Amino acid sequence: MPRFSANLGFLFTEHSDIDRIAAAAAAGFKAVEMHWPYQVPAAEMRNALSTNQVTMLGLNTPVGNAAAGDFGLGALPGRESEFLQAFEQAASYGHAIGATAVHCMSGLVTPDAVPAAERTFVANLKLTADKAALADMTVLIEPINHRDKPEYFLHTIEQAAMIIEQVSRRNVKIMFDCYHTQIMQGDLTRRLKQHLDLIGHVQIAAVPSRAEPDEGEINYRDICRSLDQLGYSGWIGAEYKPRGRTEEGLGWLPAWTQDAPHNVRGVMA
Repeated sequence: MPRFSANLGFLFTEHSDIDRIAAAAAAGFKAVEMHWPYQVPAAEMRNALSTNQVTMLGLNTPVGNAAAGDFGLGALPGRESEFLQAFEQAASYGHAIGATAVHCMSGLVTPDAVPAAERTFVANLKLTADKAALADMTVLIEPINHRDKPEYFLHTIEQAAMIIEQVSRRNVKIMFDCYHTQIMQGDLTRRLKQHLDLIGHVQIAAVPSRAEPDEGEINYRDICRSLDQLGYSGWIGAEYKPRGRTEEGLGWLPAWTQDAPHNVRGVMA
């Protein structure tokens, strides 16, 4: 079965940001990912990762002005300089802690602004992909469902694939979040197979609850078997909102995993 990483934006929140590293390691995770870890000094984060022998896969670009409703900047015309600053913050911090990927958040766009947003996102990704390549990092883009985040620009796998084709950079990949994709489109197995070469990371959570992946309408054990059969060798991010304490809901993990060597330089995948 594929290897599982812990998304520390949602898991182990009973602990401080830095202590989540040790908690994840104690639970058996060899890799983690975070949304916005910037409040922790990079040196402290790197030390915690090293001490616990855990790899940080990736992190998100800052959302922008959250108080004003921003949820990413990558596809927002007129805010290119803000996006570049957000990316450089993420890439610099990520490189300092040994992360391998940056998720570039596209942001919220009204329907009438979609054509301009697409052009902006493509142009921004070309620039940031070139910068990321210099640090041996991958740029990830993630479709997010419109039920949880109405008007999020990037919302389908096919749209993400089309964006990547236009960007034409080998280090731009899809973050295939099964939760978001099931809500927006379904047909997960076929989409994983069709777009496998473009997938840099997979994430899981129950649908519709977004809780532990051992409930809901998606058979994740079957998804994992399909990924094995397809030859996916990367990580699967446990990005769900626990029903209670994180440790109490990890019964699914030992049943779904097998011993595998730790890939220190894997993409956020």
